[in-house]
Amino acid sequence: MKTPIPLHAWGIRLTLLWLLAALQASSAQQKGIDIYSLTVDSKVSSRFAHTVVTSRVVNRADSMQEVTFQMELPKNAFITNFSMIIDGVSYPGNIKEKAAAQEQYSAAVARGESAGLVKATGRKMEQFQVSVSVAPAAKVTFELTYEELLKRRLGVYELLLKVRPQQLVKHLQMDIHIFEPQGIRFLDTESSFMTNELAEALTTSQNATKAHIHFKPTLTQQQKSPGRQDTILDGNFIVRYDVNRTTAGGSIQIENGYFVHYFAPDGLPTIPKNVIFVIDKSGSMWGRKIEQTREALIKILDDLNPKDQFNLIVFNREATPWKPSLVPASAEHIKQARTYASGIQAMGGTNINDAVLMGVQMLDKANREETVPASSVSILILLTDGDPTAGETNPERIQKNVQEAISGRYVLFCLGFGFDVSYSFLEKLALSNGGLARRIYEDSDSNLQLQDFYQEVANPLLMSVAFQYPSNAVEEVTQDNFGLLFKGSEMVVAGKLRDQSPDLLSAKISGQLSMQNISFLSESSAAEQELRFQSVKYIFHNFMERLWAYLTIQQLLEQRVAAADAKKAALEARALGLSLNYSFVTPLTSMVVTKPEGQEQSQVAEKPVENENRHKIIMPGQNMLRSQTMGRPMSKPKGAVIGEVNGYPLRVGLRGPPGDPRHFDRDVFLNRLVSGRASLTPDSGLQILPRVRDHPDRDTGLKEATTESSPPPSTPAPLFILPLPGQEMEHLCVDISHSEGPVNLLSDPDQRVEVTGQYDAQKAQFTWLEVQFKDLQLVVLASPEHVVVTQGKRNSEYKWEATLFLDMRSLKMTMDKGGPLLFSSPDKVTIGLLHWNGPGQGLRLLLQDTDRFSSRVGGMLGQFYQNIVWEPPAADDNKWTLSVQGSNHSAIREHRLDYHGGLPGTEISCWSVVL
Repeated sequence: MKTPIPLHAWGIRLTLLWLLAALQASSAQQKGIDIYSLTVDSKVSSRFAHTVVTSRVVNRADSMQEVTFQMELPKNAFITNFSMIIDGVSYPGNIKEKAAAQEQYSAAVARGESAGLVKATGRKMEQFQVSVSVAPAAKVTFELTYEELLKRRLGVYELLLKVRPQQLVKHLQMDIHIFEPQGIRFLDTESSFMTNELAEALTTSQNATKAHIHFKPTLTQQQKSPGRQDTILDGNFIVRYDVNRTTAGGSIQIENGYFVHYFAPDGLPTIPKNVIFVIDKSGSMWGRKIEQTREALIKILDDLNPKDQFNLIVFNREATPWKPSLVPASAEHIKQARTYASGIQAMGGTNINDAVLMGVQMLDKANREETVPASSVSILILLTDGDPTAGETNPERIQKNVQEAISGRYVLFCLGFGFDVSYSFLEKLALSNGGLARRIYEDSDSNLQLQDFYQEVANPLLMSVAFQYPSNAVEEVTQDNFGLLFKGSEMVVAGKLRDQSPDLLSAKISGQLSMQNISFLSESSAAEQELRFQSVKYIFHNFMERLWAYLTIQQLLEQRVAAADAKKAALEARALGLSLNYSFVTPLTSMVVTKPEGQEQSQVAEKPVENENRHKIIMPGQNMLRSQTMGRPMSKPKGAVIGEVNGYPLRVGLRGPPGDPRHFDRDVFLNRLVSGRASLTPDSGLQILPRVRDHPDRDTGLKEATTESSPPPSTPAPLFILPLPGQEMEHLCVDISHSEGPVNLLSDPDQRVEVTGQYDAQKAQFTWLEVQFKDLQLVVLASPEHVVVTQGKRNSEYKWEATLFLDMRSLKMTMDKGGPLLFSSPDKVTIGLLHWNGPGQGLRLLLQDTDRFSSRVGGMLGQFYQNIVWEPPAADDNKWTLSVQGSNHSAIREHRLDYHGGLPGTEISCWSVVL
C-alpha cells in the first residue's frame, strides 16, 4: 500500500528567492549519504520565473538510511510539481483540492505522524522538506518545480538565491536564463559567500534582451580550506536587473493567445502628498523597537518633499497629534518634527481605533478648509507592534469604523512591527482602504526596513489608473483599475485574446497627474510577438498563459481578505479552479506525493501562516499578559497575581505604599523593566533584580542599568597609509590630530569618487566613513557597527567581517572575515575600509592603485597625489618638509603598522605626517 504525502506551499513576497536545494546534512556524510549532483535551472521570461531544482543522492552506507530533501523557496512562489525517482521508479505529485486531502491529513496526524513539511523560515522564504528511506547503494532523485512573477520594487527586479548545500557536491551547477523583450537596461550580481576562487566559477553573458548567469564551482573551490570536507557555500546570491522603457504606454507582450501589459512610465512629475504617520508608543514598543522607530522616522522626515504636507500622531491609550493640523514640509517644520520624534517614549496600552480615526479627521478637516491641493494624494501610515488593547478593541468594529471614515478617499498602509501584532487584522485594515500591509521584522536593520517601505510610497506618480482594451479583442482580463502608481514600481495587466481577434492589440491607459488628466496609448502585433518568443530556445511552453493564471490567483486571494462572506466564497471558488487547472499549490490546494511501499512514516504538510502573537509581553495597564515562551494569551483582571517577590504575591495594576513589593503601579513596573531591575520570566512573571548604578537613557529619559566599569582605553589617532606612485619614499603615513566634524578626505571628479568622514577629535576616531561612486549612484556608509550600502533608494546592511561579493557594471565590492571591504575596478583607484577593536582601533581607509587618480584629485588625503615638493632636513634635524598646494608639512621616518593585507597588520617603514 502506498502512503500519501499532502504537501502545501504558497507565498506573499515580491522577489524571486531560490534555494540551491540541500539535504539535511549536519551528519549526512557520516551516515554515508552523498549528494553527488545538485542543479538549479531557472528561466525568467518577461518577469515570470520557472525554476527546477534537482538533487541526486546515493546511500553509500551498508544499511537503510533516511534521506531528507530540504530547501527554501520564495513565499510568493507556487509549487507546481515535486517528484521522487527511486531506483528508476518515479513517484509523482498530484494537485488536489485541500478538502480532498483533509481525510488523509487527519488520519496521518491521528497516527502521530509528522505534520508541517512547509514552514516559514524568515522574511522571504518558506522551508520545504520531505524524507524517504533509501536502501544501501540505492539512488534517489528529488525534483521540485515552482513558478513566480517578479514584481518591480524601487526600480529593480530581484532574484535571490539562497545557496546552502551543507556538504561538498561533485556536480553543483546553477543556470539563470533571463529574456526580456523590452531589453535589459542593467544587471548586477551580489553574493555573501563569494571568494576570488569561487568568482572564477561564475560567468555572466548578456546581450540586448538576454542574459545567462552560470555558476559551476569545483570541489576545491567549494572547500572552506584545503583538505576539509565542509563547504563555504552558505549565503545569498542575488541578481538584480531592470528593463528598458522606450514607450510611455508600456510594453504589451503576446504569446500563444495570451497577453501581458507592463506599465511603468518614466519622467512623470511626483504628485504632492499629504501624509500622516500614526506611531504606536505603547509599552510593548519600549527598548530597541521605539529606538529604531525614532531613527527611521527622523530619516523619513528628511526625505519629505517641500511640496508635501504632513503630521505625526503618536498613541498608546490615547492618541496625541504633534500639530493640530497638517503643516507644509518646510525646513523649519522638519526640524521641529525631528526634535519631537526624538523624544517619543513608550508606555501604556494600544488604542489603534482612535489614532487612525484622528488621522482621518485631520485629513477631512484639511480638505474642507482647502489647505491641501485638490489633486494631492492623502496617505496614512500606521505602525504598531500589538493588538488593540485600549478604546475599541474589537478588530471587526475597528475595520468597519476606519473603512466608513475613509470611504475610499485616502490610502492606509499598515506596518506590523515584529510577531506580537495581529497581522491578519492589519492586512484586512490596509486592503480595505486601498493600501497594503507589511511586516517589519525585529532585527538590527528594522529602521532600514521602515525607511525602505517609505521609499516605495514616497513618490506617487499617477492616481486612478485605468486600462482599456477593445472588447472584441480580449477577455478574462486581470485587475485593470488601480488607485496609485508609485515611482519605481510597475502595474501589470494580463488577459486572454479572443478567437479571431485582430493582429494589432491596442490599449489606452488613463490616469490623473497633479494638475491634469493624462492618457497613454500602446499597441502590439501578435504575429511579431509570437516570432520573438519562438526564437528563444529556453522559453517554456505556454508561459504567458501560466503568468496570467498566476497573477489572477494572486489577485483573487488578495481580494478575499477584505471581501464579505458571500463574495469571498465566489473568489475562492474561482481561485481553486485555476489552481487545480494549472497545477499550482496554493492555500486552497494540496500536493499529494506517494511513497514506496513499506515506508514506515508518511508526512503531511500545511501551508505556513504568518506567526502571530508569539514571545509577547503586554505592559501593565493592558488587560492581558502573555508568557514569553508559551505564546498563549491569558486574561488577567487588574491586580491579578503573576508571581512572587520576597515571598509576597506580585500583583499588577494596584497602587501601594512606596517600598511595598506586593503592589506597584504600571509606571513603576515599566521603569523596572526598562532599567534592567526587573525581567519577565515564564515561571514567575516579574522578577526583581539587584539594583545597580542608574544613568539617564540618551533617548527616552528613563533609567537603564549599567554595571560599574573602567573607561575604555585611549586609542591612537587614525592612521592613513598612502602609497605614493613614482615617489622614492614609497609610503606616506598621515595622522589627524586637530580636525573636527565632517572631513573631505579625497575627491576625484574624473574618477567620480568621493570619500568623507566624521572625525571625533576627543576620541581620536572616525565615527563614520562614507564612500560615494557617483556614476553608479552608490553610497557606502561605514560605522563601527556595520556597513550600509545604498544604491539609488535601496539600502542593504552588512556586518563587519561578513563574506560579500558584489559585481556591478564597473565595480566589484568584496569583503571576507580576514580582510577589509574593498572597492575595485580596472580603471579606478582601489578603496578599502577596515574596522577592528585591537590596538589602534577604529575605522581605517586604505588605498591601492593610486596611480589611477586623475590630476584633479583633492581633499585632505587626495592633496598628496598632486605635485609634492620634498625639501631635505637641516643638518641638525631629521625632519623632511613636504610642500603641498602651498602648505608645508613636516615628515619623519617611522615604523608603523600597515593594514592593507588585512588584520592584524604588518610593520612597514614610512614617512609620517601629522595634519
